[in-house]
Amino acid sequence: MPARNHAARATTVPEDDLDPRKAAILTAVVNEYIASAQPVGSQHVVGAPGVNVSSATVRAEMVALEGEGYLAQPHTSAGRIPTDKGYRFFVDHLTRPGMLDAARRRQVRDFFDHAHGEIEDMLERTSGLLADLTDCTAMVVGPAHGPAPVRSVQLVALGPRVALAVVVLADGTIEKQPIELSNDVADATLAAASQALQGALRDHSLDALPTAVGPTGDPEVDAVAGAGLEAVRALSTADAGDQLYVGGSSRMAAAFDAVDTVRSVLSILEQQLVVVSLLRDVLDRGLSVAIGTEHGFEPLASCAIVVVPVSVEGGASGTVGLLGPTRMNYPQALAAVQVVGEQLGARLGEAARS
Repeated sequence: MPARNHAARATTVPEDDLDPRKAAILTAVVNEYIASAQPVGSQHVVGAPGVNVSSATVRAEMVALEGEGYLAQPHTSAGRIPTDKGYRFFVDHLTRPGMLDAARRRQVRDFFDHAHGEIEDMLERTSGLLADLTDCTAMVVGPAHGPAPVRSVQLVALGPRVALAVVVLADGTIEKQPIELSNDVADATLAAASQALQGALRDHSLDALPTAVGPTGDPEVDAVAGAGLEAVRALSTADAGDQLYVGGSSRMAAAFDAVDTVRSVLSILEQQLVVVSLLRDVLDRGLSVAIGTEHGFEPLASCAIVVVPVSVEGGASGTVGLLGPTRMNYPQALAAVQVVGEQLGARLGEAARS
């Protein structure tokens, strides 16, 4: 994992750092650059909300904002673009939370109204939903399986000497693990072993399973139940890490002109541990938005991260986030992760109670 700079939490820009006119001009530049991806000249700023001055005054104020580090001029004859500091001011001074438009709100509602089946499948499809809503790369970290207690265990025959242990956890997650048996096993024996496992494992989390299943009085059932217990125990080590679901990674190719940047970002998205650690670190530092170098991860210095925790009945149960260029539409991104995070938390809560 590349070296990281664990910098302190990004400091919010004090209200009096910019006077109202400069703040309005900076906001106009950010909004225009987000929309156009082209350096912004003074003519695009005149007439924006709060900017009631001449083009010459706007140019002078943009020069001053460049000197203070809020804007940069990529070419001598071009307009200005926001710096990370400029984006930070913009995000910290949003006058109200962004809102999804009616079509996107309906898209979210319809998705979760029909989100049934295994939790893993829903989390994967949620990452696709979030990517579609924002045109950014979406990241969804599922709830950790360790603390979730076992709700049910069933052994299903796949062949004369092969069975499948199907474990349903209280958070709605369904885990499966194959079992190789030494002898042919009748359906009645599998059913009895399932019942024994159910009684022994119910309400135990995968990381705190009992060491044995109590004797049933039938040695064949006991042997199958013991094999089933070992299969379930293997789940606790096979799935110990957080599960990451990434949607819309191809959108990064359209977000950056530099091929090397795209290649670097896509390579990092393939490293689950790195991405999960990065999202957790951003949240641990009290941020919902980390811009450019703020997240301290040099390979993603051209990117911004928007992240919120998923809460289920008051407890943290995963994360949803977005990765995009620093030019991302922050109001829309913040609104999307908030709405999707809330809906996902509610859906996970329903699954846990059912």
